[in-house]
Order: sequence, then structure tokens, then C-alpha cells
Amino acid sequence: MTLRSLLRRRSVVLGTLVAALLLGAWLWLRDSSLVAVKRVTITGVGGPDAGGIRAALSKAARTMTTLDVRMDQLHMAVGPYPVVKDLQVDEQLPHGLRIRVIEQIPVATVTVTGHAIAVAGDGTLLRDVRPSPQLPVIPVGAPPGGSHLSQPDALHAVTLLAAAPYQLLAHIARVTTEPEHGLVAQLRSGPSVYFGDPDGFAAKWEAAGAVLADAGSAGAGYLDVSDPTRPVAGTSSSGASSGGSSSTSGSSNASAGSAAGGVSGSDGGSSTGAGSAAGAGTSASANVGASGASGTVGSP
Repeated sequence: MTLRSLLRRRSVVLGTLVAALLLGAWLWLRDSSLVAVKRVTITGVGGPDAGGIRAALSKAARTMTTLDVRMDQLHMAVGPYPVVKDLQVDEQLPHGLRIRVIEQIPVATVTVTGHAIAVAGDGTLLRDVRPSPQLPVIPVGAPPGGSHLSQPDALHAVTLLAAAPYQLLAHIARVTTEPEHGLVAQLRSGPSVYFGDPDGFAAKWEAAGAVLADAGSAGAGYLDVSDPTRPVAGTSSSGASSGGSSSTSGSSNASAGSAAGGVSGSDGGSSTGAGSAAGAGTSASANVGASGASGTVGSP
């Protein structure tokens, strides 16, 4: 064996030993008391479960170190609390851990036999959240079990409301499913909005916002946006076509061109277009008699 080969082999062995020592030192430090979590700061949590959530997170976090935060255990600790949607963690060496709780935002209440349960946009039932009377109501035929809605019509209604601008939720009284018009959102002191099949909600909300902002829809009894490219504003629900392609006698047909004009000041995005319903569309009596939506729109 040549001297060069011997030196190369010794270098490899030495490098391996150094790497093993460094790895061992890191593993020791990662789980040592030098970086044990001793100070836990929890933000973003409220409501009746706040104390329990804080206690569960604090207890779980204090079994960890700031170099070895186990997110699966933190999520498991708040598993009994459906109101918790996600967690964000910031390690503050050597002993601090900041946990931000991201809570589920209720978009509606499901009601059955006079009992109301708040529900989030993904169908999670927020049983420990007090339902706001300003949120839209989704009637269901039977009490929902488990932690998520299972009724298809109710889930479609929740998905529809989750796609709406949050400011607009306070101006929607209820969402139902009707054989003739599909999903129907009833505005408070305003028209019914026919959404048809449970798809394309972003485009449909944009079309609804554009029609509400159009002076030609003043006094309408219904808006049909089941075909968002051909929205219809009419005075009588009996004549609304399920496809939204025509209007009845006395109704005003809001074409795609006038819809585009109704949001001429927007950036064209679905949120902005639907935001017209919450801002220009629902203010000044919303041009469709929605007097309850006048002025500045507030969150539920």
C-alpha cells in the first residue's frame, strides 16, 4: 500500500469519525435540557374552548425542545377541538416557543328543530362556537352527527357560502336547494339568487355582484346566475329559466356585457367581482331593494 493510499484511507476514517461525533453531539443537544421548551406563548385563540386549547398546547409543547418541535403531537393535542384549523410555530431559542392558532371561520349555521350549529367553510361543525345571528342559515332535515356535515345539499350550500366574499355573508338570510333552481341564496330584504348546479361558484358570485351593481336590476325579485355568462334579473321567480338565458315579462335581462359594465372599476377577479355585491352592489339599497345591505358592509 502506498503512502498516498494510506493517507487517503486515514482521511476517510477520520472524516467518518468526525461526522459521527458531530451527529451524536447534535442529537444530544437537540433533545437536551439546554434547549428544552420552558416558555410557551399561544396567540390567535378565543371562544369558550380557549382555555382548553391553550392548556393542551402548552402541555404538549413542554415535552419538546426548541430544536425538536413535533408538529404531529401538537396537532394531536388540539384534535378534540374542531375550531382549530391549523397551527403555526416559531421557535425562540433557547427555551421559547410561540404557537399561533388558526381557527375555523364560521360561514353559516345549520338549523334543525330550532337548534343551530355553526359550520366552517369545509363543512366542519363548530359545536362549541356560538352561532352569530348574522350568519346565513342552512336548514337540514336531521341533526348532523360527527364533526363534519354529511348531507350533500348542506355541503353544497356551505361550499357556496365559503366562495362568497366574507363581507357579504351578513346580507344572506339563508341558502336552500330547490328542484327548479338548484342552490338558492335569499338576500335579507333583497332578491333570491339562483345558483343552479353546485359548481363554478366564483364566476357565479362575480356575475351576481355585477348584476346587483347594475341599475337595470333595480326592483328585481330574483337573480339567476346559474349560467354566469348570461345572468338574469327578473321580477317574478315563476318565469326564471333554470339556465338563466331568458327573462319573463317585466324582467330586465342583464347580459354578460352589462354585467361587465357593472364592475368596470374592478380588477376582474372573482373576489373583486363578488365584492361588488358587498360594496357597490349591496349599498344604496343594492339596486334591488336590499335595504338591509345599505351603507358599509360589516362582517358577521
